[in-house]
Amino acid sequence: MRVVLASASPARLAVLRGAGLDPEVIVSDVDEDSYSAATTGELTALLSAAKAVAVAATQASGVVIGCDSMLDLDGVALGKPADAEEAIARWQAMRGRTGTLLTGHCVIDAATGQRASGVASSVIRFGAPTDEEIAAYVGTGEPLGMAGAFTIEGLGGWFVDSIDGDHNNVIGISLPLLRALLLDLNVTIPALWSARTATAR
Repeated sequence: MRVVLASASPARLAVLRGAGLDPEVIVSDVDEDSYSAATTGELTALLSAAKAVAVAATQASGVVIGCDSMLDLDGVALGKPADAEEAIARWQAMRGRTGTLLTGHCVIDAATGQRASGVASSVIRFGAPTDEEIAAYVGTGEPLGMAGAFTIEGLGGWFVDSIDGDHNNVIGISLPLLRALLLDLNVTIPALWSARTATAR
């Protein structure tokens, strides 16, 4: 069965490839700024579904995976910072504190329209980088394209003290949750491994 990742995130793609899949990448044209919800979790669920639905509508077959991640800090949903100034302000607010990284997941069988969805959460304890470290980190450009203005697998990992929950969820996709959602669609992980092996031949 084809697997389609409805996300432009190279980090999500790397996680899936490392876990034995080789998804096609088809990015949706969903305008994330046009969506709103009462909570961060609800917003990530809404956006992940919108992305998966948009891409699944263009496919005759395959499993489409949509994801969206945001950092919840004091009940406020923090997506990608608009610019370097906002990224610096975010880090000054986050340092030494605890936030929750939430990732909405939506999986759709394009052939049948059957879908399953859920939200994974991981608690993040941020370190206390100095103003100079924050400025240098933002100056690399890495935080500008990331939910919460940081990565755990990149340069931002220096400034994260600990994580409670799924590490890959912080990167952008939770393998345990994704497995459960795929099982809801009667799709097993070994079957997807076999599909990749067959394609490689």
